[in-house]
Amino acid sequence: QVQLVESGGGLVQPGGSLRLSCVASGSIFSIYSMGWYRQAPGKERELVAAITNAGAATYADSETGRFTISTDNVKNAAYLQIESLEPEDTAVYYCNREEYDGSRWHDYWGQGTQVTVSL
Repeated sequence: QVQLVESGGGLVQPGGSLRLSCVASGSIFSIYSMGWYRQAPGKERELVAAITNAGAATYADSETGRFTISTDNVKNAAYLQIESLEPEDTAVYYCNREEYDGSRWHDYWGQGTQVTVSL
């Protein structure tokens, strides 16, 4: 059973930066994708970025350029670097991992880490 633990969230001023971390434990399969989603109060959960085990990254907003996703295969970790934070970025950020066992995909979620952008 895969367990995901997010960290790195907190209170940051507008224009600041944060690096979110997601560490996966109990991971078995090497074919996977990891992603970061966020959900603000009253809004649906939305994709921020995702990356495959091969390193192919996808971003929900290609025009923004403020988000960078990366992975560390040795540590079984995924990171989300956020630059030039805005109040609108305030949300709970969730880590997602999908693993392929050869026939099926399995989906896992972390508990989330709160990011608050405010003076």
